[in-house]
Amino acid sequence: MEKQDTTKTRYCKTAATILGKNKFCKDLEIKYDARLRERKYGVAEGRPLTDLKAMAKAAGEQCPSFTPSGGETLDEVRERARDFFEFLCRLAVELEQKEQDMHGAASRSSGTAEEQLVFPWTNHCSETELSSGNGGTSKILDANILVVSHGAYMRNWIGYFVSDLNCTLPTNLTKSQLSSVSPNTGVSHFIIKLENGNFLKPEITCVCLNQDSHLVDVGAECVAPKVF
Repeated sequence: MEKQDTTKTRYCKTAATILGKNKFCKDLEIKYDARLRERKYGVAEGRPLTDLKAMAKAAGEQCPSFTPSGGETLDEVRERARDFFEFLCRLAVELEQKEQDMHGAASRSSGTAEEQLVFPWTNHCSETELSSGNGGTSKILDANILVVSHGAYMRNWIGYFVSDLNCTLPTNLTKSQLSSVSPNTGVSHFIIKLENGNFLKPEITCVCLNQDSHLVDVGAECVAPKVF
């Protein structure tokens, strides 16, 4: 009997709950991608964090970098994150161009061009995108994209942003905060600029990392224990 992927079930439910309570974008289809799955922990899969720490200690390694038998290495997880991020950037660029072409075609005809796009294209300006080096004008966000995944996976993705893509971090962010795993339903917000559609050299700014202020009024009994 095939073992159920409980981590996929959790992030699918989280994404569906967020979308269900969204007041601005309705009737959006959730896209699932295997590259967003949690890190595979091999023989430690589904077991408490204490078991993983015990395995790492027995192997003489630190827990975050330890790879249990049959599990994914950190490099393998980061490669998955890189591959998905480049795919997402490429898709955003292609769809923005597609929308521009549709608008151009609509302006040249009396008909209307209607097509369901993957992203909810917007004209929202971020409060953090001020006039720095931009002549007093704000940069425009073309799309708001929500990605829902898991703590260890996202920590590796953020590490890729920082070490490989030189992501700009909040000035008050500490090293321990940067290396920590997000709490359940923690929120990280990034603004990504693709100059001339170049998705290989994005300009990334981290607005916040692993925020959990929305959990202040949530009882401890509602927070799931960490398992791998």
